[in-house]
Amino acid sequence: MTRSSIDGQTASSARIYNYLLGGPEHFSADREAADTLMSRFPTVQASAKANRGFVLRAARAMAEAGITQFLDIGCGLPMSPNTHDAVREVNPDARVVYVDSDPIVVVYGRAWLDRPGVVTIAGDLREPEAILASQEAALDLSRPIGVLTVAVLHFVVENDAGQHVARLRDMLAPGSHIALTHVCADTMPRAEIEAGQAIYSRSANPVRVRTREEIRALFDGLELLEPGLVPVADWRPAPGDPFPESAPEALGAIGRIPH
Repeated sequence: MTRSSIDGQTASSARIYNYLLGGPEHFSADREAADTLMSRFPTVQASAKANRGFVLRAARAMAEAGITQFLDIGCGLPMSPNTHDAVREVNPDARVVYVDSDPIVVVYGRAWLDRPGVVTIAGDLREPEAILASQEAALDLSRPIGVLTVAVLHFVVENDAGQHVARLRDMLAPGSHIALTHVCADTMPRAEIEAGQAIYSRSANPVRVRTREEIRALFDGLELLEPGLVPVADWRPAPGDPFPESAPEALGAIGRIPH
């Protein structure tokens, strides 16, 4: 985080997202920011829900590929169904580690999500070494890990977002999967980009919109699973998806570390 959002006076991306998804965990600053977003950016709520649908489908796809341990980095506030619900439908013994840099998210995660094989820890995507070395996470780095970084990297406003992903990739075992989504400058009107950046600049989490080419570069060194880098709602849509909404703003994919 770039500034404190603990007292609720400053909006946070996690609570704005929770509000857009219909969750209950937000303050007036978050609701005001989200309402302004929706007035300027008509499909932002559908985009948030489409991202959530991607999380669940991507997690399930990783579990179906045989992955048994998962990292959900930038997990946000609990919102049923959660990542562990999706993967444990496939493998009831799967281990899921939720990670977030927002202390409020960590408190809520520990209260509502943690159970045997499911743990919430404090961590930042920009410090992947600390996440993977965490004794609380208790991950076996000799085996593949499924990593989710959904709607997170656009909050890394510096030019080194790809370096953070590469450092994470290089510490993971072959066969590991990395899923990510990112808002795309090529699929959004310029007025919406400027409005979104202005609103988030006043929150704890400024945002940066990247081009499709820049987003594709985040997957360097990874093999993209079908159907590749696509609008998030188009990534293996499933009947009965609890978040079937479609919106063009964000692209998503899963990349696999080759053997």
